Amino acid sequence: MDIFIQIAYLAASILFIIGIKMLGRTSTARKGNFLSSIGMFLAIFATVIQVEAITLVDILICVVIGSTLGLIIAYKVQMTKVPEMVALFNGFGGLASLAVALADFWLNTQEKGLQVDQITGISVAISILIGGVTFTGSLIAYLKLNGKVSGKAITFTGQHLINLILLIAAVAVSIFALTDFANPNFMIALAILSLAIGVLVVIPIGGADMPVVISLLNSYSGMAACATGFVLNNNVLIVAGALVGASGIILTQIMCKAMNRSLINVLLGGFGQTSGGGNQADGPEIAVKEVGVEEAAQIFDSVSSLIIVPGYGMAVAQAQHAIRELSELCEKRNINVRFAIHPVAGRMPGHMNVLLAEANISYDKLIEMDEINDDFANTDLVFVVGANDVVNPAAKTNPDSPIFGMPVLNVEKAQTVIVSKRSMGKGYAGIENELFGADNCLMLFGDAKQTITKLVGELKEL
Repeated sequence: MDIFIQIAYLAASILFIIGIKMLGRTSTARKGNFLSSIGMFLAIFATVIQVEAITLVDILICVVIGSTLGLIIAYKVQMTKVPEMVALFNGFGGLASLAVALADFWLNTQEKGLQVDQITGISVAISILIGGVTFTGSLIAYLKLNGKVSGKAITFTGQHLINLILLIAAVAVSIFALTDFANPNFMIALAILSLAIGVLVVIPIGGADMPVVISLLNSYSGMAACATGFVLNNNVLIVAGALVGASGIILTQIMCKAMNRSLINVLLGGFGQTSGGGNQADGPEIAVKEVGVEEAAQIFDSVSSLIIVPGYGMAVAQAQHAIRELSELCEKRNINVRFAIHPVAGRMPGHMNVLLAEANISYDKLIEMDEINDDFANTDLVFVVGANDVVNPAAKTNPDSPIFGMPVLNVEKAQTVIVSKRSMGKGYAGIENELFGADNCLMLFGDAKQTITKLVGELKEL
């Protein structure tokens, strides 16, 4: 039986690795997700065989309840709410690691009276610390994304000092716990400290940097799971947690580069704030030039090259299918159509890729920022749909801007720019967009889905 369990764990680990690899391409992502799901089923099945504390029926009931809830959430969640859902999943992953590690520690030391070895004790402490930070940090990220907590950076005097003191206290409590396993109060105190650190680390992070936070918390959840694997002596949990933790850190580094942040800034929190003393959000009102659907259709009809820049507003309006229809119509008119994808457009890494893939837009047409930025100057028309901060020239020109230094798409260099927006509302960073007042920029106001549908209709008549 032990050989069967180890083989099942090995097969599950291989499926996890293959699945994550396949998630890197849109064409294979669905199959990769399916293979990873099979791997998780094997891991759960092999683990269930070993469990003696509770009955198989109890385990199956929990599996059915959890799977049912997961299916309901997956089917009902709107695409605009996927970042919030990911944040919650990260958080509950951290909570699970904290709860399992603490429960296993309590069972062995308090009820069975066993002496826990140092490796297991360190693993328990790491699981509790990272799991607690992940749980409350993810909840704050969820509340920020959901609008229940201000998306702006929430700071106060001495914030970093308090965070440092709490971290030192957490390390000290962990050391005390390792020297006195019979006293459970140390581990409980560590759990409380970790929950507090999670809140204080995430609240000073500005909304424009939230994609970095999501990927970092995802990495945290993986590292917590990996540490819990050492607590339970479960190989597949160690492998799966290490995969998530490592891939999350790599993605975080990519996000940091895309936003011109250092990883240490992310770990310490408090970034996404203006480095200067000005407040661009309260600056002079920008004078814009509005364009109607009919005039916009004529502009589209006269160009030979088009770059579409999707943003969070596209997700809100669910306009991705209308955009696909527009792009197909333009291609029939021999217009070269491409999509410029900023790494942190939307509310989580890959948000725009997911939406456009859902609309069956070819992955080959999605061009990353570094590859397409030099082409804007040679492009007849750029169509910005709901993007704001990632196309704001202030990131390059205004040192007082909260997003100054963040790499952005060079859309202002195109011959003509049309921006589809519901209103002149600010982006998630809460600042005005200098692009909207540019001489070559036209504003197409209205719901993106409805406006683009009308635009397609007008183009068909030309």
